[in-house]
Amino acid sequence: MFARLQGRLVERFARFRADSKQPYTAVVVPSQSFDPNELEKIDGVEHYEERNLFNLMLLRYPRLRVVYVTSKRLNPLIVDYLLHQIRSVPPAHARRRLVFLDCDDATPRPLSVKVLERPRLLERIRDSIDDPEMAHMNVFNASPAERALAVRLGIPLNACDPALTHLGTKSGSREVFEEAGLEVAPGFSRLRDAADLAGAVTSLWSDQPDLRRVVVKLDDSFSGEGNAILDLRAIDPGKSESDRLAAVRRALPNLRFEASGLDWERYQAQIKRMTCICETWVEGIAKQSPSVQLRINPMKEVLALSTHDQVLGGPSGQIFEGATFPAHPAYRRAIQERGIRVGEVLAQRGVIGRFGVDFVVVPATEPGGEPTMTAIEINLRQGGTTHPFNTLKFITGGRYDVESGSFFTAQGHERAYFATDTLRQPEYRGILPFDLIDAIVTNGTHFRADETGVVFHLLGCLSEFGKVGCTAIGPTVAEARALYTQTESLLDAMSGRVPPTPEAAP
Repeated sequence: MFARLQGRLVERFARFRADSKQPYTAVVVPSQSFDPNELEKIDGVEHYEERNLFNLMLLRYPRLRVVYVTSKRLNPLIVDYLLHQIRSVPPAHARRRLVFLDCDDATPRPLSVKVLERPRLLERIRDSIDDPEMAHMNVFNASPAERALAVRLGIPLNACDPALTHLGTKSGSREVFEEAGLEVAPGFSRLRDAADLAGAVTSLWSDQPDLRRVVVKLDDSFSGEGNAILDLRAIDPGKSESDRLAAVRRALPNLRFEASGLDWERYQAQIKRMTCICETWVEGIAKQSPSVQLRINPMKEVLALSTHDQVLGGPSGQIFEGATFPAHPAYRRAIQERGIRVGEVLAQRGVIGRFGVDFVVVPATEPGGEPTMTAIEINLRQGGTTHPFNTLKFITGGRYDVESGSFFTAQGHERAYFATDTLRQPEYRGILPFDLIDAIVTNGTHFRADETGVVFHLLGCLSEFGKVGCTAIGPTVAEARALYTQTESLLDAMSGRVPPTPEAAP
């Protein structure tokens, strides 16, 4: 049944592309359908369903209807704030075509599972769809739960078939990269337990005696939270291969985990549940971590959407904290071309939907040399760069120029941004969304008629967790970062927080 529904997606996609003023319904189910242990590592994850509110910008199409489903009812202020960002239609017109439904269930489980448990809610969603033949479902990531939900609703899923999501695991990524002819770090995939991992580390070390570090990644982890580093310089390899293997086994409990509070006992259990990879750590001075975002549409066309330079944190710089758009001109077109090659492999396998490809770029060591570009992983889903770019696109009616790698508004003005999900401090707790919106309007950093300014997301996290997301949009990356700094200073002032002086900063 799912395959038959997916087969109809091409026709309705083509029909809407030919005439975007015809009636259509987008059902948005922003379920975070991941391993619960991975989700536990994210503060405020119960509010991450708000990140997909950029889909409200689809209401700029005058006859498109959005049905948005959540675990708990959203704050109306947050909805009104985003509706007022739409420039092409009056907010009242957009509001009449928007339906919110919720499960009234805050338990830490995927939203799609909650919806499937509620027959009457399913019926209300179906009743909200004007014409099932001109509708589809949008999701953050696709799992068997989203597939089952699409079948129950009788509409196709505009995302990767869950039967193919293994291609976006860490092991699957390595296989796709090799097929696409991209450079990958030496390593081993689908490691099942500590014994497999110890053997893989030993083999890598034996092949490269000067190897300094290896990185271990849980296959189904995300945002770098499932990664760990093993520093080989602290291990005595002994005199034989068996000595080396024994030394590695003893050292594994000393892995340096990116996620706080994680230990070897829990990590071992996660390896057994989801497998892992082990590969050499890419060393290099001034290395960068750019990514390219792409989409395979239902007609199997591979489209480049954007490039970013990722802002990474954590003990060894592997946890995603934000991004600047566009990526540096020295390599943005090169990673875009590599990303398209990955997309062509995925399209041949039957994948549709959004995905991202992450790289590590190490500058050339000699004048005139070429930088090395190592493909790191595929995120076969929406990601941390999906909502800021789509916010920029929908709010300005602009376009991404594939040749230059830049973005231009409908008036032809170039725009860049800095975006993060983790603008946070303990002192920000207690600031209400209304207070923040009032403050940015008062100080003039809100999104303005000149198509620059700050747009917030994850506002529901702010008062409880002291955390909010924002996209700071300016003519250049430098100006966007300056807007972000202004916003951070505003929150500091509102909360009474005194930032550390440069001399005292760590």
